Amino acid sequence: MKNSIIGELTNIERNKLISFHTPGHKLGKIYDKLGYSSLLEKLYRMDTTEIEGTDNLHSPEGIIKDSQEKASQIFKSEETYFLVNGSTCGINAAIMSVCKPKDKIIVNRDCHQSIINTCILGDIDPIYIKSNIDSELNVLKGVNVEHAIEVINHNLEAKAIVLTYPTYYGMVYDLKLICDYAHSKDITVIVDEAHGAHLGLNDNLPKTALEQGADIVIQSTHKTLPAFTQASMLHTQGNRINKNKLVEVLRMVESSSPSYMLMASLELATDILEINGRELMEELLFNIEKFKSKFHNNKNIEVYDTDDKTKIFISCGKIGITGYKLESILRNNYNIQVELSNYYGVLLICTISNDDNDFNTLEIALNEILKNNLKNNRLLQIINYPQEIPLKLISPREAFYKDKKNVKIYESIGKVSGEYIIPYPPGISLISPGEVITKDIIDYVLLCREKGMNISGIKDTNLEFIDIID
Repeated sequence: MKNSIIGELTNIERNKLISFHTPGHKLGKIYDKLGYSSLLEKLYRMDTTEIEGTDNLHSPEGIIKDSQEKASQIFKSEETYFLVNGSTCGINAAIMSVCKPKDKIIVNRDCHQSIINTCILGDIDPIYIKSNIDSELNVLKGVNVEHAIEVINHNLEAKAIVLTYPTYYGMVYDLKLICDYAHSKDITVIVDEAHGAHLGLNDNLPKTALEQGADIVIQSTHKTLPAFTQASMLHTQGNRINKNKLVEVLRMVESSSPSYMLMASLELATDILEINGRELMEELLFNIEKFKSKFHNNKNIEVYDTDDKTKIFISCGKIGITGYKLESILRNNYNIQVELSNYYGVLLICTISNDDNDFNTLEIALNEILKNNLKNNRLLQIINYPQEIPLKLISPREAFYKDKKNVKIYESIGKVSGEYIIPYPPGISLISPGEVITKDIIDYVLLCREKGMNISGIKDTNLEFIDIID
């Protein structure tokens, strides 16, 4: 089956791609290691629906209820809900169970696009918190805590605050302080912990969002733990949640024909977490530190220190290689796939499924890349990530339904955007519908697009035209 989905997936499996990207099971490597292969070989025969004995995700009373309760114990929540539409449906349900139409919600600016989409669906007005950004490498470091407190004080009528923790790049901040302060103002705390399902596995990792007081936490279990892509969980605790409303919205935004294979993978990930998780995480952190130590004194390859040690950001900018180019070289020359690239470097997501051989291969690849490019002796041009939050003139929902016209990209400056501009991954919006387009943002995305950045959210991915509010 050449030139097909199945054909390409077969090639990836056959070539034994080295994965430093999601999903967390790394092409099933951990299932083979821990002896789950024989079970998973039969999984396609287990693809079923709600029949006698299989329970119902939207009204669980049997095996699904038991499995969710087991996950709740392992992840230390009061209640846990399985999600088969990815974390997006959990974000949808969490926000719309707390907020009514026209309500305000406080959001970190570097949030995932699903949060803004939820504001469109629920007619909710987002108020943004500034994010800290490493100006040298364009690494997102999380919210500015002082600004978060300031935004809360100026928006006490807000029903909830939504925070991303950890950031896509593995950075954290004082989440407990924000949770405590928001609760003192009777504001519910929702945390997008899509990249933090693994945090409870080692004391050297940041504390989980639940440990720090969040009311609702959404995790992409498939990203950093061994569940199948799209399999996620939503955890709750405390008395600020209308559980009936939460379940009601989940029934609306989640498939009425939930995949039993995805739910089974969540159960499998929970099982691995309980039995082998801490031991495997200890092994992973040892391998990561060993790998990093090889580059401690290297002046040409920079390995960025992240709060979540399972994330590795590598820059070869000092020898003139963009992150986009480095991603391409690693994949095409060394069969290594990273999670994402920005202008300055590449991000690797390491999980308990990665082994010593993965890091040895990466080390060899980086040393060869350095050797082959050292004579370039040139620095990258500096490109600054736009840090000012664009002015929001109308709500995302109002902008979504307004009439629009298509204009040349530079003619849009100063106009109200009718669509998103989103570097993907990670899926964080630089411009959202209803916001005033700035020259800084257009300059940034055009230059990065020329260097290799992928853009989503906008119809014209060549970035020649954009929709504005007419």
